[in-house]
Order: sequence, then C-alpha cells, then structure tokens
Amino acid sequence: MPSPANAGSSRTIRALLKSQATATALLETAAQAILAVDEGGRIMLVNAKAEEMFGYGREELLGQSVEMLLPDAFRQAHERHRAEYFSHPRSRPMGIGMDLAGRRKDGSSFPAEVSLSHVQEKSGPLAIAFITDITRRKQAEEELRRAKETLEGVVQASPLAIWAADLEGRVTLWNAAAERIFGWKAGEVLGRPLPIIPADRPGDLPALLDRTRRGAGGAGAEHTSVKKDGSRIEVSVWTSLLTAADGAGRGVLAVVADATERRQLESQLRQSQKMEAIGRLAGGVAHDFNNLLTVITGYSDLVLASLKPDDSLRKDVQEIRKAGERASRLTNQLLAFSRRQVIQPRTLDLNGVIRDMHQMLRRTIGEICELHLILDSDPAWVRADAGQVEQVVVNLVLNARDAMPRGGRISIETARVELGDQYARTHLGVQPGPYVMLAVSDQGAGMDEQTRSRLFEPFFTTKEKGTGLGLSTVYGIVKQNGGEIWVYSEPGFGSTFKIYLPRVSATGDRDDPDQTIETATAPTETILLVEDEPGVRKLVREMLARRGYTVLAPENSADALAIGKKHRGPIHLLLTDVVMPNLGGRELARRLGQSRPAMKVLYMSGYTDAAVVHNGVIEPGAAFLQKPFTAELLERKIREVLDADAHTA
Repeated sequence: MPSPANAGSSRTIRALLKSQATATALLETAAQAILAVDEGGRIMLVNAKAEEMFGYGREELLGQSVEMLLPDAFRQAHERHRAEYFSHPRSRPMGIGMDLAGRRKDGSSFPAEVSLSHVQEKSGPLAIAFITDITRRKQAEEELRRAKETLEGVVQASPLAIWAADLEGRVTLWNAAAERIFGWKAGEVLGRPLPIIPADRPGDLPALLDRTRRGAGGAGAEHTSVKKDGSRIEVSVWTSLLTAADGAGRGVLAVVADATERRQLESQLRQSQKMEAIGRLAGGVAHDFNNLLTVITGYSDLVLASLKPDDSLRKDVQEIRKAGERASRLTNQLLAFSRRQVIQPRTLDLNGVIRDMHQMLRRTIGEICELHLILDSDPAWVRADAGQVEQVVVNLVLNARDAMPRGGRISIETARVELGDQYARTHLGVQPGPYVMLAVSDQGAGMDEQTRSRLFEPFFTTKEKGTGLGLSTVYGIVKQNGGEIWVYSEPGFGSTFKIYLPRVSATGDRDDPDQTIETATAPTETILLVEDEPGVRKLVREMLARRGYTVLAPENSADALAIGKKHRGPIHLLLTDVVMPNLGGRELARRLGQSRPAMKVLYMSGYTDAAVVHNGVIEPGAAFLQKPFTAELLERKIREVLDADAHTA
C-alpha cells in the first residue's frame, strides 16, 4: 500500500495534468513541434515549436490539411498512410519514429523524424505528431559516411599492409597491400584466426596483443611472418590498441612493412661503408708509404752509383732496391683499390680489348686450363681506362686459374644489358639504364658466404701465397670507372664475377631499346617458380603475376616436389634457379618431369650460361636466363620456351 505522503503526491500530479494551464505550458515549451491531426487530415492543434519549425503562424495552420507541410513527393503517399493509420491506430514512440521530410513556408524542405500517439476525443480520433528537425543529425551522418569512405580509401590505397584482429586473434580488417604481401585475399581471412603467425611460434600473437594493451607494442618492431605459399618473411610492425566506447581494449591494429628489401639494402650499405672506410685508410697509408719508398729507392740508386762493380755491398743494396720496387707495386695496388690512381678514360669496345688480350691470356694461364671467349656480337662500347680494364681481366683470369689447380674451363663473356628499376632498388649504388656486362667464370671449388663478404678487402686472401690485393684492385678500378661488381658463388659450383660498366654510344650510334612484349590476351599458363632466395622469389613472382600468369612459388625444392604431386591442374613451365641447397634445378626438373612430361623448363642463375653448362649443372641446349633480368626479358624468354612447339610446328 502506498504511504499517505506518496498518495498525496500522486493526486497532486493528476490534478496538474488535468489543469488546462499546465497542459498549455507543457505544449508551448516542448522542444519538438507538436501537431494534432484529425481523421480528415486537418490540423487541430499547433505549438510554438511547430510555428518556428515550419515558418507559419498558428492561424495559418489550424484547419488546414497537414499535407501542406510535406514536400510534393511525399503528399500522395502520406494521404494513403494517414488513412491506414486511422483504420488501425497505434503509437510510434520516440526513437523508432518515421524518417520523413518537412516543407517550410518558404518552400524549402528539411529531414524530419515523426513519432505518433493516438488520442480518442469526443469529437473523434486524433493523431498527435511529435516532429524533430534532424538536419544536423543527417549532416553528421553524411560527414561520418564520407570520413569512413576516406579512411577506407586510405587503408586500401596504402602501400603498407594493414590488418586488425580482435582479442581472440580473429581478423577484422585486411587491406589490399596485406593481400599482396601475404598472399591471402580478404575473403579468406576475415572472421578467421590471423594466418600469418608461424605454426612453430603460436605465442607471437598473444604476446603482441599483450604488449599492445600495455602500450608497449613497439614502433617498427621486427617479426617473422608466414605467407600463403608457406614461405617466411621478415616484417616491421607498428601496432595500436583498438578500444571500445568504454575505453576497454577490443583488438589490435597493425601496419606492416615487408623488411626483406630493406635488410638486403642495409647489408649492402654496411658492406659499402666498410669498403669505403678501408679504401680511405689504404689510400692514405699507400700515399705516405710511397713517399718513404721514393727515399729508399732514391738513396739505393745513389749508393749503387757510388759503389764499384765488384764491391761486396753492391748485391745487398740491389736487394734493398728490389724490395722497394716490390713494395711500390703493392702501394700502387692499394691506390687502385682506394680509387686514387690517375686514369685516362676513353671510349673503347670492350670486345676489342679482350680479343687483343686473348693470346696473352692463353700463355698466362698455361696449358692446364682452357680459355673460352663468348663475346657479344655487337660492339660493347664503354668509357674506361684501357690499361685498367686489362688489369681487371688479367686479375680475374689469374684468380680463376688459381681456383682450379687441376685444370678446367675459364669463360670470359660480354653482353649488352639493361638494368631495370627493380634491380637498382635491390642493389645499392646501381642506376637503371644500359650497361655492358663483363663476366669471368671458373669451375673451381666456389666460396661460402663468409668468404664472399670479405672478398674485396685488401690483404684478405684464401691462397697460401698471395698479397690479397688482386680483387681489391679490381674492385677499386671498377668503382673508379663508374661500374659495379658482383660475385655469384656457391661451394662446389665455381664462381662468376660480373662487372657492369655504363654503356655509351660511339660515333653517334644508339642502342635500340628493349621492346616491350605485348600480348593480345592475358596468359593462361601456370608457372612453378622455384627460387631459394626470398628477395628474388618475391621479385620474379610479382613480375609474373603482373603479366597474368598463375604462379606457384614454393620456398624450396622439397616443397616444389610436393606441389608437383598435389596440384591438380597442368603446370606448363618450371622456372627454377640452378644452384639450390639439397636439390639443384636440374635434378628437380628431372624428378618433376617423370610425372609431368609435358612441363617445360627454364633455368635461371647468377652464373653465366657458359659457366653452368660447362660445370655440368644443366645440360647443353637447355633454356637459360641469366640474372639480373628485366620483366620484359623474363616475359620474352618465357614466351620463347612456352611457344617453342608452335614455332617449330
């Protein structure tokens, strides 16, 4: 039972509500426009807010059709809905009202939300309409929609992978760059567990979520991720906590950059900086030491001139002078490495220089080794110092001979090449453009990574008798003439030294640019790409995918064999590196060919064609593509191999 005090309050409230004055006050101070409409659609009641909202005076509205307050497009439909409403009257509370439009006296319209309440009077039923001008809300919704579209556009256009996951690790966002970098389409991952966490590192995501919640997710922290094809990549990750309205964490947003290319460039930069520092030191020492040697040899000459031919000291002084001459030659090599030699560059045909050296080189290497020249059919014009070029060739050929104490084949090759933007991005210091390649290959024991990393350092040698200045001299000469030098070598597979010198025109001749391959329709073939170097695999896969090929890109030979068994469709071409751990390209092609005899094979390698053929790594006549190559050259070679039957039919 209510208490006497509460009962008294209730009676007071009911009395106030029945009071005409109170009802009028409530009506006139309401924040919404209020209209009472009878069954015929005539306006029977108007409050002050309705006058303000529609721009009419009260006397202009009372007794008039409510349709006058609606835009023309709404009037006919509103009459029908009004008739239906009075047939089955029902309330529409605030918050679930109808979205309509109002028409002001000046003809302008505005969005409105209308809630209804049904009242039965003695004179008949009335519909009480509560009207809210929702212009600002609609404007805010439109601004929010545009902001969302802009944000979505930024996310999808970002060159960085962007993904988000809830606290259980289910993916809630996956942009186009994430598709490109990791290989999964958005439809394959949304709503599912984040797939990029390696199976052997299940704690990585919970740890990342925990660090992000604590505000310690890290900016640019490096992680190992896995791609759809099973390969692993190193990525840099920036994370931010996603929060709910109450501030509680609801997930993590991650921005991811593929760090593979950056790491490669960082390694090259460190090597370049090391070589530059050694060069400065070596050049300074050589310059000062040459001054001392000048004194030594000069005074030796003075002493020798003063001694009689039969003087017992004469031979001792001559030995001092010979030692000074040998030391001088060493310092000159240091000066070459540090690029402080005086050079006389001129335009010359690299092919002509090598042909002129041919007989001399044969005599130098002796009968135990074979020397083969594989020179470009067209002149290979470069601007360089002829004496230095000869010094480079001699040093590389002698190194090749020393790498084969039991004999073997030494190949000297030249070719006119185009180094593209992608090659330049992944090889520090290289500018895209036309070059002449000079390659010297041997069939020796090859080198491991540790040896290759120190190969061009002064005084570093793997020989029992050697100064360690031969290759450092080559390095300095190539750099001084504006070129680049790279070495390709694996234990047991010999070595290839490649030098790229900028190609120039002679007597106004110009080289024809590579022609871009254009096909009327997109390729339909499937290519199995096998390359153990992640950076190269990523590059070639992107080249092929952009051309329209279907690309299967396992991480290694073992996975390639598995794909060869499981893949249901045809594999038209095997594009494989020649030298790989455990299983080389030739053996891989042989095994896959047993179950796929129609599959064609294209080998690729940083070694030259002659080097891999004469080392027995691939069979003579096999299709071969030499690294580096442009996308156009890759496409041309692939079409050449795939279309070979059509051309010979």
